[in-house]
Order: sequence, then structure tokens, then C-alpha cells
Amino acid sequence: MATPFYVAPEQMMKDRAEYARKGIARGRALVAIEWRDGVVFAGENPSRSLHKTSEIYDRIGYAAVGKYNEFESLRVAGIRLADVKGYQYARDDVAAKSLANAYSQSLGAIFMGGEKPYEVELLIAEVGADEGLELFHILYDGSIVDEHRFVAIGGEADALNRALEAGWEADLDLAGAVQLAARVLAANGGDRSIPPDDLEVSGLDRTRDRRRFFRLGPAALDELLAD
Repeated sequence: MATPFYVAPEQMMKDRAEYARKGIARGRALVAIEWRDGVVFAGENPSRSLHKTSEIYDRIGYAAVGKYNEFESLRVAGIRLADVKGYQYARDDVAAKSLANAYSQSLGAIFMGGEKPYEVELLIAEVGADEGLELFHILYDGSIVDEHRFVAIGGEADALNRALEAGWEADLDLAGAVQLAARVLAANGGDRSIPPDDLEVSGLDRTRDRRRFFRLGPAALDELLAD
């Protein structure tokens, strides 16, 4: 009878974490920046149809990096979960915290027991009627972090976070947040410029009517970046 192959649990978890981190690092990074009326998501993305950011519910936005088919399936599952909860109870009962916890549990279970870990990092944001903003960062292993002011995820996230720390100011307007995001992303990997057509910029604006999510096209980005 053959002896079963054995790998120490600590080594297995280390290998799975390394596998997920390498997969995520191969993709383009994304940043989230708090501004006066909400949050802006920005990332380099030449595709006009395969989005990294999305609306989940009235006040809740979603952003992700990593393997597209994996974070897209998570996005769809989040929308369905939010829709069911809003239908069963009330729209105001759908909250970013409970959604982030659900994502955390799912990714944690996949990391511990699946055939392979998901190669994704997620951001879930919610704006309220007042100045409150909740921003949750969920990692590939289900770890969840409550972020403030700004956060970068994906490749070269540490360098991007340092650049955001140097450039972020309190009470940024939308133009200032978009310009900071474009400047930081362009400086990542060398001194270059990113055409507005290659930038995906969206976010949440608490001053909008019921649905707070917005997406900026190239014309709107040209105007904001030229200010």
C-alpha cells in the first residue's frame, strides 16, 4: 500500500497564499480615494466592456483586481445577495459591512478548502446621507480590513499606497481625487501618462439621487484632468 503524500498544513497555506499573491500581482493595480462627497475608484483598463468596478446596490460600490472570471462571479453573487435582502426586508437594510462579511467568509472557505485559492482582492464601499464612508478591503484568504482615506490593491500596491499618502489631502473635490489617482497610477512603473481612454474611473457620490454610483467616460475624464 502506497504511503499517502503529506504536506504540513503551514506549508500548504503558505504555498496557497504565494500562489494567490503572484496571480494578483500580475494584473494592473487599482486605487480607491476618498473625496468630499464619496469615493473614487480608478485603474488602468483599456477595455471598454470588461469592468473592474461596478454598482452593487443603491449606495454600495464594488472594485476588484486579479483574475477577471473569478471577481466577476463574486460581483454577480454580491448583487444577487443585495437584491434578495433588499426585497425581503428594506433597501436601507442592505449594507456594505454585511456584504463584505459574506465575501470574506466565501473567500476564506475557498482558500482553506477549494482546489485553488481565488486570485482576487476586493473593495466594497458605501456612502451614507451624511459624511460617512465605509471602505472594506477583502483579501484572497478572506481577511478583511477597514480602510480609510485611500487604498491601493493589486500589483505594486505598497508603492502606490506610499504615493497616495504623499499626495492625499482632506476635503478633495472630484477633480482633485481623479487627478491624484491618474498621477499615482501613471508614476507606477516609470514616468509616463495614461490616456483617458485607458483609465476606468467610477465611484460613489452621496449628493446624487437614490443610486449613488457613477462612471466617468473619456470626455468627462478629459475635462476633470484638464482642471
